[in-house]
Amino acid sequence: RGILPLLQRATLVQTFGQRNHVCLKEGSITIPPYAPPQKMQTHLIPDKTPRSIFVYFRGLFYDVGNDPEGGYYARGARAAVWENFKDNPLFDISTEHPTTYYEDMQRAVFCLCPLGWAPWSPRLVEAVIFGCIPVIIADDIVLPFADAIPWEEIGVFVDEKDVPNLDTILTSIPPEVILRKQRLLANPSMKQAMLFPQPAQPGDAFHQVLNGLARKLPHDKSVYLKPGERVLNWTAGPVGDLKPW
Repeated sequence: RGILPLLQRATLVQTFGQRNHVCLKEGSITIPPYAPPQKMQTHLIPDKTPRSIFVYFRGLFYDVGNDPEGGYYARGARAAVWENFKDNPLFDISTEHPTTYYEDMQRAVFCLCPLGWAPWSPRLVEAVIFGCIPVIIADDIVLPFADAIPWEEIGVFVDEKDVPNLDTILTSIPPEVILRKQRLLANPSMKQAMLFPQPAQPGDAFHQVLNGLARKLPHDKSVYLKPGERVLNWTAGPVGDLKPW
């Protein structure tokens, strides 16, 4: 009820998203948070480096400054990760943020991507870029660019209530399923769709936003994505669509 009438008709371009959020509606466009492409490029390690870490996470488990009693932050999911797996040798988890953070993600099989105060965090972008299977723990998350990124196929979704069983869930995934997810994550076009390089490049996150906006225009049906297509030619619509509004 506090949203300006003008914005009620607007297309909201929002960093990731949250189901049933008052500001989000059908037609909103969810985007990944910005991750510096050049910085990440400088931390790449050889492709053949073995992934010797089973589960990796660096970040807060309790936000003591804003939630002293620990009852609200991450709806308890991060606290559950720490309390259940801090001594588990399969889990490399800590609040410390080492200088080798990007390199460590490239040595890990699974990267935990739990909610914090919001359903999403930049870890999801980093995991995709570095080929680490994202373990998404956020019941109401809305993920970006479903046309370009098959989230169900590359990630592992764990309900917040099931965090205490995280070790069983991950160790029960067959090796062939893990390999298939890793092969999909190695696709350069998928990584490109998560980044905002300067200048913009074909298929990057900026172009994915244009794809989403183009769908909202009154195009002839022949212009929409056809089965099997991933990228919409957003300049192929009626001439009138290209004129300033």
